[in-house]
Amino acid sequence: MSSKNTGARKVRHGTVQVSVQENASGAAIVNAAVSLYRSTITECNSFDPATWTPVPADRLGIHWTDSSGNAAFSDLAPGNYVLVYENFPRTCAQCAEVRAGCGALVCFEPELDPKVTLRFETADCQPSNCQTARVSDRAFATISFCGDQSNEGRELVTLVAPAPWKAVSGVDNTFSSAVRRPGRHLFAAQMLLARRPELMAGLAGLPGGPGGAGPGAMLAVNAAFDAEERTPQPISGNVGVSLTRTETEPTEDLPLWTLIRNSTEAMSFTNYLHFMDSLFCTDTANVRGFEQERFVKKAEAFQQLKQRRVLPFTDSDAYRVLKVATEAFVMVNCGVLNQPLAFNPAEDNAYLDRRDIPPGRDLETVLRNDYLENVDGFQTLPYLAVIRRKLPDIPISIPRGQEGDVDLCFGIIQEKLANPCLLELIWSYWHEEGMLVQTMNAITQRFQNLRAPGLANDPLANTEIDMLRPLNNLLWGYTQDEQHRLTVVRRNYEYDHHYGVRLDGKAVQHFRPADSRSKFLEAFHHLLRLLTSFYKQDDDTTVKADAFPVLNALKEVHLILSQGAHNQFGDLPSTARIEMLMQQWLLARPEFREFLPTRVMVAYPEPWMDRVDAMKKLQGWTDTSVMHFRSLAMFGEQLLLSVRYGNWSDIYEPTQAFNWARFWRPQVQGYIHGYRAATGVDLSVDAVDPAAEATLPSVLLRQRLAQQVRGV
Repeated sequence: MSSKNTGARKVRHGTVQVSVQENASGAAIVNAAVSLYRSTITECNSFDPATWTPVPADRLGIHWTDSSGNAAFSDLAPGNYVLVYENFPRTCAQCAEVRAGCGALVCFEPELDPKVTLRFETADCQPSNCQTARVSDRAFATISFCGDQSNEGRELVTLVAPAPWKAVSGVDNTFSSAVRRPGRHLFAAQMLLARRPELMAGLAGLPGGPGGAGPGAMLAVNAAFDAEERTPQPISGNVGVSLTRTETEPTEDLPLWTLIRNSTEAMSFTNYLHFMDSLFCTDTANVRGFEQERFVKKAEAFQQLKQRRVLPFTDSDAYRVLKVATEAFVMVNCGVLNQPLAFNPAEDNAYLDRRDIPPGRDLETVLRNDYLENVDGFQTLPYLAVIRRKLPDIPISIPRGQEGDVDLCFGIIQEKLANPCLLELIWSYWHEEGMLVQTMNAITQRFQNLRAPGLANDPLANTEIDMLRPLNNLLWGYTQDEQHRLTVVRRNYEYDHHYGVRLDGKAVQHFRPADSRSKFLEAFHHLLRLLTSFYKQDDDTTVKADAFPVLNALKEVHLILSQGAHNQFGDLPSTARIEMLMQQWLLARPEFREFLPTRVMVAYPEPWMDRVDAMKKLQGWTDTSVMHFRSLAMFGEQLLLSVRYGNWSDIYEPTQAFNWARFWRPQVQGYIHGYRAATGVDLSVDAVDPAAEATLPSVLLRQRLAQQVRGV
């Protein structure tokens, strides 16, 4: 008798192959959502899609079609299943019978029947009588499809077309483009088909439910036309000729740069001072634009934080509310995607016009519709979307419960992915090199009756702040809170981690960093030097400036910056900004006019700056004005934010680098000038000095101070 196993055979599973193609054209519908339901019917012949209703509990899963419009459900037990095409337009469900070890084929043919109608206008906006387009005409492409006039069609279908085609404002489903060359032209658009909302109901927590909606389905729509040269017309008489700068075209990242520029300017000390006056002195005359709209949000954040932030020592309420108000100001303004968005349309378009960059469509519309990417149901920057795709297995952590702003669950913090706080620590670095922190330290030492080290006569010996002044109590709270502030050593290690730069002095001796961006200074200065050459070419109307070297340099700086975006990167820059803004506000107090010998006739842009320069004079520190360090901080932050958070690693065309160089030209040249004034190294000259350009700024500043002392 055979000893082989005679038990029951293992049930063989089958598959269902799904194909989704548009009915009229047969074109594949990509990323179409097809869901699979278990069915209780015994025969597919008896299945009636008109009476069948999807039950969420019966849903087994969802697949999206590939670039050929195909998807497959595998490892299915033998039986009958119902498949549903979930995108627009409504298409009947189908039954599939799966047999052991066999495959079933289901074909969905949604009826869209897209058609493209082309028409042409002459340069003076008159309808063209020609059957073909001519150079300088404007071509219009109108897309029509089944259901395009219905409410459902308008809500669930989005039409997009790549540059140079632009949507025509006020005209549904119509795009236009200027005809700039003869020959064959192609209009290529995509129909984005959203999932039908009635099929999404009750799917929370199920596969493919609202938490994993996936991308919208896409159907390509194309049309071609030929363009001819215009017949030249003879011109007689005197003809004037003028040259203009190289033409460019708007790119999708223009809104991000505009938001960075406006948001960083909104975080300036002048706006901070206006906010403090508005909050405590009811003076709102200087608050306007989106800052005025955000004032309520900052005031609400102040009231919420005021209930939570406490200090462990007495008589410190004045300093406590100063600290809380500063935190509210920074947290609201640093969120570049905070509502209302920091757009000033008139000023923004004027700025782009001065840079010779065409604004194109409304910047806010481009940001929402074209630039930001949808990640797990919310929009975020493309750079952060790339990072999210590297971590697909980690869930998004959404705060819940009474402590709604505390994230303790495992996962990616939604707020930091959807609305990151855009700050650069280089702002704090240059203010510290400009002696802002040292000035405040000298004042608090004198406030505590401590003599300045190494000096026989204390320069601040006559600084007597009486108790009747509000400044007296503010300095008391500030001094008592010293143990809760960042130390110079802590900031110094983070400067090195972010940018490979560090402070110089006794307080930061025995410096032993674990990770340094040693190549940042060289790469950043190389970018600035390339930009100087680029601007010379761009100003020459007979030359088209080459932006490829600028693009490659941007990629290099972006890579180095992203390597340092770890550990304390999430919280230390904002903490340092809050502390230094408070230092500036305290130094700007009117009482210091009596205690420090300031120069009234110097037009400092911010009221704290003359106090710092006066302290430098008293202490024998560097005689370089703090105005140059403030320029380096302000311009350096804007430039590095646009490099860090731009999606430069995935850009290969030079147009965006071309626009970036033009957009940030005032900041680039302002930074170059500030760096020469502070360190003596000119990054704009043709002669390259690699040793000087790679030398740490703190070393250059110490060398200049030594020269200053020898010259006295």
